[in-house]
Amino acid sequence: MPRTFRYLSHPQVEINPAQSIQSWSLNSVGRRRVARLAATNALQGTTIVVSSAETKAIETAQPLADALGCPLDIREQMHENDRSSTGFLPPDEFETVADRFFAHPDHSVRGWETARAAQSRIVEQIRIGLQQYTSGDVLFVGHGGVGTLLFCHLSGHPIDRRFDQGPGGGGCYFEFRPPELRPTFGWRPMEELGTADRDATA
Repeated sequence: MPRTFRYLSHPQVEINPAQSIQSWSLNSVGRRRVARLAATNALQGTTIVVSSAETKAIETAQPLADALGCPLDIREQMHENDRSSTGFLPPDEFETVADRFFAHPDHSVRGWETARAAQSRIVEQIRIGLQQYTSGDVLFVGHGGVGTLLFCHLSGHPIDRRFDQGPGGGGCYFEFRPPELRPTFGWRPMEELGTADRDATA
């Protein structure tokens, strides 16, 4: 059977400026979206869920792994781009800095991990995961920023924020298949899992 690999970003989070971003949890909307997906058979055939170690990613991945009856592999190096130098930024300021992060991938913006370094890290983590898990579908659960960098790499595009998942709070996915590993379409809402067509649009 052909295998399918998916990268899913966590959905909406509870923003808490007093807490480290890595420890933020899903909010009620995000939890409901995950629960609805877990109640479907859209991920049938998935034999392993591989997740970032950030709380919001695990809170997305664990219910899905539980519903599928498959293991959950937590990988520290699948984290979002390292923004610890600034911590929480107000939304408008964050968007400005994020624009610069993507526009200047080889330069650290305000101490952030560079986009190029973050891309190399997430690509390596996916490569390791696919080498380790050689049967069944694989679901990777992580974050929008590094997910976009992964999408750019797999698609053969230069790093560019126009390939980002866009507004809406996350909870989007894309698919890629062996042997080329080229995404078959761009980011789509998790609600489209199992219903979206599979025409190549990437």
